[in-house]
Amino acid sequence: MKRGELYRVAAPASRDPKRSRVFVMVSRQVVIDSRFSTVICAPVYTAYDGLASQVPVGPEEGLKHDSSIHCDELVSLPKSVLTNCIGTLSPNKIGQMARALRIALDLS
Repeated sequence: MKRGELYRVAAPASRDPKRSRVFVMVSRQVVIDSRFSTVICAPVYTAYDGLASQVPVGPEEGLKHDSSIHCDELVSLPKSVLTNCIGTLSPNKIGQMARALRIALDLS
């Protein structure tokens, strides 16, 4: 497991209308490699509103459609549900995600 990997998760939440949802791992690598059972992830939606806290992604990252990472909607997921890796962000996209996270969390 690595930061920037995209995972398809079945039935991620009771409120989610989708049977599965793609999430991007955003936790620091030291946390991912640790004994902690959960990691922080950002959901991927097909909607892209052009917000600074969203990162456009698409087939280049292993997705079927043009989509976006929504850094304003971070969730903690058990590592045990992250088994279906479908792609990885490029170093450039990881940099864009880091900027979007700083904006979403109002960090300087």
